[in-house]
Amino acid sequence: MARVEQHGRVLFERAYGQTRADRRALPVALDTRFDLASLTKLAIATLAVDAVARGILTLDGSLVASIPEWESLPQRAITLRMLLAHTSGMQSGAHYRSLRDRAVEEYALKAELHAPVGSGVLYSDLGFIALGIALARREARSLQAASASSIARPGLRYRPRRKEWSSIPATECDSWRGRLQGQVHDEKAYLCGGVAGHAGLFGSAADAAWIGEQYLAAFHGRPSILPESLAREAVREQAFDPTLRRGLGWALKTRDDNSCGPGFSRASFGHTGFTGTCIWVDPERDLTAVLLTNTVYFGREDSTDLRRAFFTGVTDALDRCR
Repeated sequence: MARVEQHGRVLFERAYGQTRADRRALPVALDTRFDLASLTKLAIATLAVDAVARGILTLDGSLVASIPEWESLPQRAITLRMLLAHTSGMQSGAHYRSLRDRAVEEYALKAELHAPVGSGVLYSDLGFIALGIALARREARSLQAASASSIARPGLRYRPRRKEWSSIPATECDSWRGRLQGQVHDEKAYLCGGVAGHAGLFGSAADAAWIGEQYLAAFHGRPSILPESLAREAVREQAFDPTLRRGLGWALKTRDDNSCGPGFSRASFGHTGFTGTCIWVDPERDLTAVLLTNTVYFGREDSTDLRRAFFTGVTDALDRCR
């Protein structure tokens, strides 16, 4: 599924293919919801930035009030900014086989740090699990309830109802759970009951584009849930990495071989998801492009070339129309 928006208006939207490659397949439609995988992080980061705007959290204050488990641990130095920028020093993740007999949330909060707090970028699912816990506790409700009340998209939700499963593109067939369809692919999110800060949201291309529009709209005077100052802070470089610089939740274009391709400006920000999802936003073009696939259905091969071809095609088409 592909969607392209510019200046807050839809330029292109089209659905392709089927939900699975067997007799149970259904055609993909424009409102088909995909397992967004790590695009979930963008929604949760947006909730966090909104919480800062509302005075519930601060970017650089202690999180111990929300996560008292950190009071006597090195993690007590971790701030919201560090979680969002992947500079907390927390481990990237853990294999599900080592987590099946323990509480994933507890593991995420108490696992030994991989590196000193603030020492550099290490992309961390555990950091976003901790972020989801902090947000839920500060909001005094579940992360599922907090996201549902703050995100103005009825389709962008955790835990699809069973009657919806057949319309959702299937993902990987694994030896543990079999063919996954309508249930979250990410093992850690699955062990969290399908609701976590790093993965678990399902949504359409329009739902994913809505997240990007909250930032572009703030820049360009359109309605947004975010104030302009915090929207700009979120997509400013917070930490350097030679492959992908880091904003607050967002990855920032660093090289032309990033999945956005050479046509997106240096100011662009985006994210990928393991199941085959991707979004890139270019504030200079006032452009959002979303590609949702379930390439993991066919294996875990890198799909960067496919993504780069799509986003390059978008910018080439726009340049030809000038």
